[in-house]
Amino acid sequence: EVQLQASGGGLVQPGGSLRLSCAASGFRVDDYAIGWFRQAPGKEREAVFTISSGVTWSADSATGRFTISSDNAANTVTLQMNSLIFDDTAVYYCAANPLDDFKYVYPPNVDSYVYWGQGTLVTVSS
Repeated sequence: EVQLQASGGGLVQPGGSLRLSCAASGFRVDDYAIGWFRQAPGKEREAVFTISSGVTWSADSATGRFTISSDNAANTVTLQMNSLIFDDTAVYYCAANPLDDFKYVYPPNVDSYVYWGQGTLVTVSS
């Protein structure tokens, strides 16, 4: 059974950092496209950072502040978020889709990913 477990969210001050982890089970992360999405209150879910066969994409809002990495041995994908701002407040989700059935669209959208984790809340507040 494919499962995704997102963790690492919390309350952080502006300028701070958080490290989100997406632990995968039931599949190998290097066989799947993995995406980090976020959804702020009243807004649509949007892609933040994705990785597919080692190729990454980042939203303009994340470029230069966030990084994504994949650990095949631990079967996890990590989103390192630095220099956090108020607008980063959202529920963050990791998502996955098999590479051999993945639709590459840019910007990435939710329809490209079939498996979703439960989300982890990130709150940036002073």
